[in-house]
This record gives sequence, structure tokens and C-alpha cells, in this order.
Amino acid sequence: MTVKLNQRAFNHAQDLIVAGKYVIDDRDAWSEHQPSAQQENDFIEQHGIGEYAKWHLGIDDQEDEERKGRYKFPYGDFEKVHRCGLLAAESRAGQRKYFDIELAVAHLHGMLEAFRRTA
Repeated sequence: MTVKLNQRAFNHAQDLIVAGKYVIDDRDAWSEHQPSAQQENDFIEQHGIGEYAKWHLGIDDQEDEERKGRYKFPYGDFEKVHRCGLLAAESRAGQRKYFDIELAVAHLHGMLEAFRRTA
């Protein structure tokens, strides 16, 4: 499996943060805030797999582009970036040694912290 940074998702997350579309939540809240499989399926049905992909910072290039399994490291709820989602993605990327994803998530987390301090 080769997982690499989804640059389009990274750009989307940055845009959302700049637009104020983020949630500063607790580190361990991702299990509660992460979209369910049914919410994911509903989102894909309404918006398509391309929009779904923008909510995942990793791409497994060995998986079919039309399959959910291609997209890794979710960071939001299809409306807002969640701090807890970024922290979960950063931790998992570090464990799996996906350094490009880990660095990208660290940058996004830093953006959130900077905006939080100025708010």
C-alpha cells in the first residue's frame, strides 16, 4: 500500500480554516465527531466521490478511485475541520511513517492554533 498526501484535501482544509469553518474540540472527541459509514455514503450519494476525497488527507494509490477505501486520514465532518480529527490523523500518520501527511497535518493544526489565539 502506498499512501501519499492528498494535496487537494490539504488545500481544502486550509481554505476551511481560513474561512473559520473549524471546531476546536477535545483530543479524544474524534470517535464521536467522525462521520459514520452511513453519513459517508449519504455524502457520496449527494456530492460524489471527488468531494468525499477532499475530506481525506491521504490517498492509497493502489485502491480504485471510486472506492471509499482509497481515501485515508479524514479530518472533518463534511462541513468543518475538527481539531480532534487532525490530531488523530497526525498520530496515525506518524505511527505509519507517512511523513508528508504528518507534516501537512501538523501545519493545519498550527493554523488552527494560530487562528484560535487571535479569535
